Amino acid sequence: MTKAPDGFHYVRGHVRRNPKPRNAKRLSGWMIAGLLAGTWLWGQLFGFGEATTTTPPADPEPAISAPAGR
Repeated sequence: MTKAPDGFHYVRGHVRRNPKPRNAKRLSGWMIAGLLAGTWLWGQLFGFGEATTTTPPADPEPAISAPAGR
């Protein structure tokens, strides 16, 4: 049997990559779902800085030179 290259080993006659250390914690699916739910809830309660809706100005008064409806 030949020697496996660096970073690999033999398993049942096949070359496999050596496992890498898991020093950094990965975000689980539940953590991602919780972050998304928290962001959605924050948006529902406090908003995301959206401008308040302003009411459009009422129709302007007719000009003085306009004839009164005879």
